[in-house]
Amino acid sequence: MDAVRFELIKNDEKTKASLGRLRTPHGLIETPVFMPVGTQATVKAMRPDQLKEIGAKIILSNTYHLYLRPGHEIVKAAGGLHKFMNWDGAILTDSGGFQVFSLGDLRKITEEGVSFRSHIDGSKHMFTPEKSMEVQNALGSDIMMAFDECPPYPAEREYVKRSLERTTRWLERCVKAHKNTEKQSLFGIMQGGMYKDLRKLSASQIVEFDLPGYAIGGLSVGEPKELMYEVMDYCVDYLPKNKPRYLMGVGSPDCLFEGVERGVDMFDCVLPTRVARNGLAMTSHGRISIKNAAYEKDFSKLDPECDCYTCTNYSRAYLRHLFKANEILSSMLLTNHNLYFLINLMERIRNSIKDGNFLELKREFYNKYGEF
Repeated sequence: MDAVRFELIKNDEKTKASLGRLRTPHGLIETPVFMPVGTQATVKAMRPDQLKEIGAKIILSNTYHLYLRPGHEIVKAAGGLHKFMNWDGAILTDSGGFQVFSLGDLRKITEEGVSFRSHIDGSKHMFTPEKSMEVQNALGSDIMMAFDECPPYPAEREYVKRSLERTTRWLERCVKAHKNTEKQSLFGIMQGGMYKDLRKLSASQIVEFDLPGYAIGGLSVGEPKELMYEVMDYCVDYLPKNKPRYLMGVGSPDCLFEGVERGVDMFDCVLPTRVARNGLAMTSHGRISIKNAAYEKDFSKLDPECDCYTCTNYSRAYLRHLFKANEILSSMLLTNHNLYFLINLMERIRNSIKDGNFLELKREFYNKYGEF
């Protein structure tokens, strides 16, 4: 039996949206779900107990970064990633593929894998499907991602075709190298760029492995949002409805709504934590730049409709003061709010699917939020 199992609860009558339950060794997760990103075994500016308080059930960590620092053997010696970072919820680890492919001139792709130089000290390394599985098995995440090749945008059709076929061959190697199937589940990744027939081809190849979940990779890599939505729409149709479908690296409120409407079950993104460190807050009435001088004497709460710790206890004027004074608390409070905002939004989305008014919630949210 797979370590991670998915149960489809309800399909929305007007869209492809659906409710589900993802059972993991570290807890039950209701879908659709947004996963905060804890790249280096920590969600920046958040403690694990704070993540629990805002309702996070699963977080994402990064194989590439943890391999380089502190090293997967150290994490394994600590008892695995859960014990190392004191997080008893579920963890998904990416394969490291996207990071090594993003290194540009610092990496070289072959059939064997990807050779690259560390962005930290320039040291030479090699990531293969087998190495990615070794590292992720040592980390002990609930969900492991297959090592794939993520083509850039734009990319020539022939390159994308060769890339997706290599991704399939690498998936086969990942399946063979995965050593802890009772406690960890492996998800495959669909590629194929912006080409509909290649996406269908990739999906047909990876679903043959009958894995417990599948991801849509290669989106949100610089293409226009309209194109991303178009590709996402048919990608979801090519993947099994009884398995969770994960859209990698997407997390703005509009993308969450559009993804759920098209049948996506899982999302992750660094956006809410990254913009928080730059003084930006997501609110029910749109994004706010707290460094704006208009908030210098504004003693109202950050978001009048939010009951998170930040909004309950602090004013816009105080948050602006913290940011202008370069205080660490600024990042902590804005990160807490942004993550709560998205996790709460996903709960509202799940409730709307349950109650049969998802599209009504979407229209209401868009009308209030304004420009994305």
